[in-house]
Order: sequence, then structure tokens, then C-alpha cells
Amino acid sequence: MVDDNPQDLVHDLAAEAVFGGHPLGRPVIGSADVIAQVSPRALREWHRRAYAGPRIVLAAAGNISHERLVELFAGGRPSPNGSPPGPRRSPIRRLPQPGYRFLRRRTEQYHVVLAAPGIARDDDTRYAVALLDAILGGSASSRLFQEIREQRGMAYSVYTFGSQYAETGQVGIYVGTREDNLDECLAVIARELEDVAAGRLRAGELDRAKENLEGRLLLSLESTSNRMSRLGKALVTDMELVSVEETLRRVRAVTEDDVAEAARALFTPTRLSAAGIGPRESRFRKAVTRLNPALAEAS
Repeated sequence: MVDDNPQDLVHDLAAEAVFGGHPLGRPVIGSADVIAQVSPRALREWHRRAYAGPRIVLAAAGNISHERLVELFAGGRPSPNGSPPGPRRSPIRRLPQPGYRFLRRRTEQYHVVLAAPGIARDDDTRYAVALLDAILGGSASSRLFQEIREQRGMAYSVYTFGSQYAETGQVGIYVGTREDNLDECLAVIARELEDVAAGRLRAGELDRAKENLEGRLLLSLESTSNRMSRLGKALVTDMELVSVEETLRRVRAVTEDDVAEAARALFTPTRLSAAGIGPRESRFRKAVTRLNPALAEAS
């Protein structure tokens, strides 16, 4: 299904372009060849090693006390084999130079992702990066959404995104557009990146981004399952468990200079890899090379 959906598939290409041969560059779902070779025995062994009592994290939210939860969970039986080793993690010693990936398909649009290494999940700049995302393309009031979709009508879908891992992360921009709009879309993206990196935020823009981020956080906490997931994720990833009040304080403390610095660090055009799906590779390569000339020879 992913292979038939270029809007999703291009993100797999983008991860490969950014991380090269590192496991972070592999598609999460795997490949058909690998999946076809997985045996029932391999699945049972993975389940035995990974889903063992000593490795389980328990998180809960709702009308229950911590003491009662511990009491209920204490009846669980420990793994007879003790605590098995966790999955291997490949350290990132040096990320490759910006990469380039293209898949030729007879699509009406070019599906484009411009991506770069991001920040680790415990990076202190994560609040500034979240606000940068909201300003650039994380909402319907963001710059890229307004400029490319609302003002010019050149794309139905355009947005920024980010993922944070143990040692690094990924940031990126997606746009799906027709061939005759490809150059102009990338030119608008380049101008907006330059504008934010130079610190030229518009009046009230940062305040609106903060309100958007705070509103989404508070709305998410109306869901008990979201509260539970927030606790569990912090434990699983060995992250600091930040209270809602402290999170809001950190978001409100971000300055315009912080956002500009994040834009310069993450979205400098020479850092950007490119991934695309569309009918003509020569057309795509020419367009992205104007944004980052290094992509002319990238592979």
C-alpha cells in the first residue's frame, strides 16, 4: 500500500537520502524481500527477547492511585530468563553529505521532500525547533501553507515535519505540485527559509505559534490515553518527564533569536537532501539543484 502511495513513499526515500546506509535510513515497515524471509521461529524468538517482564514499562492515567497500580502489577510473573539484551543500536559517528533520491512514476504531481538531520529528543533547543516548525509549515496559518497553497494555489499539500531520535533527528519539508509549479514552489520555500533564518519574523508571528503549540498541548491532555502515552514514552525513551506547567514555561521563554538560530542550524540550503517521485528525473534534479547546488552530483 505504501508503494502505491507516493505521498508516503517519498518520505522513505527522504530518510535514505539523509541517513544513507545507517539503519535510520531504512523504511520502518521493511522491504518485501526481508519480510518474505521472516520465519515463525524468528518471530517467536524476537517476541521472547523483546517482550519480557523486566523490559516492560507500565504507564497509566485516570482514576487510580500510583500505589494501587503498583499493587495490581506486582502479580505479574518475571521472565524466567532474566532481563534479555535490548535491540542493537548503531551509533551515529558521522552523517553523510546531503543525498539525493528519485523514483520515476507516472504521477500527475511531483512529490518532493527536502530534508536534513535534526536534533536529538533531549536537545534543549527542541522547544525553539517546535515553534520553528509551527511558523514554517506546521499549521494552516504557517508561512508555506499560506504562501504556496492559499495565496498562489500551487499545491494542495505542503507542510514541515520533524522526528527526534536518541542521537539525532530529521527535519523536512513536503510539497506535492505540478511540474509547471515546481520551480516557483522551491523558490518560495528558499525565500521563507532565508527570511526566518535572518530573524525577519512578522509582527505577532511567534506569539501565534506559541498559542498554537500551547493549545494543541492542552487539548491533547483532555484525552486520558494521551496522558498515559506521554508518561510511557518518557520512561521508554529515558527522557526527562516535564510537567505541563514547565513545558508551557519553556515554550513561552523561546525568543525570536532562538527561532532564527534553529532555522540557520537546521534548514540552511546546503544541508538539505532531496527526495522526489514524479515523471521526469531531469526536471526534478534541475529544480532542486537551484536550491542546493551540491545536489547536482549527489547520489
